[in-house]
Amino acid sequence: MLNQFWFVRSYCELHVVRTLNLGILAHVDAGKTSLTERLLHSVGVTDELGSVDDGTTRTDTLALERRRGITIKAAVVSFVVDGVTVNLIDTPGHPDFIAEVERVLGVLDGAVLVVSAVEGVQAQTRVLMRVLHRLRIPTLLFVNKIDRAGARDESLLTDLAERLTPAIAAMGTVSGLGGPDATFCAYQAGDREFGARLLELLADHDDALLAAYVNDERGVPPGRLSHELIEQTRRAIVHPVYFGSAVTGAGVDELIDGITRLLPAAEGDPDAPLSGAVFKVERGAAGEKVAYVRMFGGTLTVRQRVPVRDRVETVTAISVFEGGTAMPSPSVAAGQIAKITGLRSVRIGDMIGETSARTAADHHFAPPTLEAVVVPGRPADRGALFAALTQLAEQDPLIGLRQDERGEEVAVSLYGEVQKEVIQATLADNFGIGVSFQETTTIYIERPVGAGVAAEHMGKDGNPFRATVGLRVEPGPIGSGVRFRLGIELGSLPMAFIKAVEETVHRTLRQGLRGWQVTDCVVTLTHSGYTPPPPYGWSKSSSSAGDFRSLTPLVLMAALRIAGTTVHEPIHRVRLEIPADTLGSIIPVLARLDGMVQTTMVRGTTCELDGDIPVSRVHELQQQLPSLTRGEGALESAFDHYRQVTGPVPARPRTDQRGAPGMSHSLLAPSVAPRTK
Repeated sequence: MLNQFWFVRSYCELHVVRTLNLGILAHVDAGKTSLTERLLHSVGVTDELGSVDDGTTRTDTLALERRRGITIKAAVVSFVVDGVTVNLIDTPGHPDFIAEVERVLGVLDGAVLVVSAVEGVQAQTRVLMRVLHRLRIPTLLFVNKIDRAGARDESLLTDLAERLTPAIAAMGTVSGLGGPDATFCAYQAGDREFGARLLELLADHDDALLAAYVNDERGVPPGRLSHELIEQTRRAIVHPVYFGSAVTGAGVDELIDGITRLLPAAEGDPDAPLSGAVFKVERGAAGEKVAYVRMFGGTLTVRQRVPVRDRVETVTAISVFEGGTAMPSPSVAAGQIAKITGLRSVRIGDMIGETSARTAADHHFAPPTLEAVVVPGRPADRGALFAALTQLAEQDPLIGLRQDERGEEVAVSLYGEVQKEVIQATLADNFGIGVSFQETTTIYIERPVGAGVAAEHMGKDGNPFRATVGLRVEPGPIGSGVRFRLGIELGSLPMAFIKAVEETVHRTLRQGLRGWQVTDCVVTLTHSGYTPPPPYGWSKSSSSAGDFRSLTPLVLMAALRIAGTTVHEPIHRVRLEIPADTLGSIIPVLARLDGMVQTTMVRGTTCELDGDIPVSRVHELQQQLPSLTRGEGALESAFDHYRQVTGPVPARPRTDQRGAPGMSHSLLAPSVAPRTK
């Protein structure tokens, strides 16, 4: 493709078919979907270039996506170039749909992070890069829109180094910046200045190369630089930067060359035990579930029976992505992505076969921090509304449905107002249900204050269940979620009953003493007892999993009342770029909004301010910023942490009026008064 001196490939490598699962990520409007369309056109998958404005893109298939001109759901397309099969996954750029991006990250071999040459590094760009770093996903940077007025190159490289990562390598120069004839010129063999810069960057991460550089920088051959650049890129240590335009095609061929040469192929043994991850679920034409699966090991075939959740189900159809679309196939092997039909109980995040270390981690992004009650336009649609939202939650688990005990009110978790509009339009278009939303409110969390212990024994104190359960609740590390442990001897309780207790613990802690989800705690099963079935089989006097599911909430909430909880609110980290002379007026406003200034840095006439502010006050800051800064202020905002509420403690009504599923007040009374702060 290009005769760039640092790329040296063997004859064998050129003739081995590789698979690369590639994510395209960006802040909204950076041109991510347009770049996807240009890539498909450049490699010959499409004859005509799709347009976001015209609603003709290959990956934005939903009518709502085409109307609004934004990506809402991740989409997969495929192409082959230079012996590499690239499964390209286009992801949403709007922060309201960050959960969709999260599900994709665990199945990627590499990524292209798109940055606008005009807008530069934006809030979502920084969030995405931090996660890509944390997950060690090899990433190329593509600076788009070099043909637009106001485009930058050298100053933008400085911003990339300061605000994303210093380990960047510009792979060429831009000519005609800011005009329709702008082009990207890749560095060629013999460019000593580029070779010296690249050598200095790579030597920072390789002692042997550093020693060779110190001895004689001219003595390091281009072939060694080529090899080291490939290795360090594939290890996510350095990040090559390409400039171009998705609209004109400038720089896209060079980017394709970098994708196929620098990013690592998918790993996995087709003969290994079966292992795959479900990262997307949609409904087919007949309403059947279709699971998007990335295979990490083994081979899955049509008619094969596989365990999914608590059931064994049969694969009825497989479609593997080839040539820009999904083609029917008898099997899918390690490294590939496929659409699987027949798994009726499958959900996003499920594993097919063995768990992979690549997908074992929990959420990479912050949970939704907002909530709104959904109100049907017609009261008669209340049941249909809940069923429709349940189906949408299959495709987006972080929607987080919450329904009161009488089924009269349904609330959904949200990342922002745009997501609310999309849910409203989807319910109207796909289900024929008109809805409105009540005012968006903040989602708080609860954390235990101390330790609390409670127990209920069979046949004592009015316990009506054929089960003994004792639980201890205590604080856990921040960010650890809910951890369940056994404090009983293994084998003293059947595994089915232990599982029933564990599942019920997680379900019960969705609502704490103040109605908020309880997290960052450790729950230990301290006591257990059951009545085994007689030799001839189960009888009415035998214990069942239902007994443990009914008793566990009673004991758990009693222990939680003894431990006590504190309520914490979500806090955003904000970065403000403002005229330096307006700093004095901004700081008091932040203080009135319960915000805290962390750092300030003045650069000439501009000041950069980093601080913390409750998520419930971010909108107020956004509204006041233009008047405070003469319209020159810019605000970035992203979730950072939770902070204990001071002053009046917020609470919300429980969806279970009795305090927890199946609770009896007589069993809830703890022997020690509850502690709350």
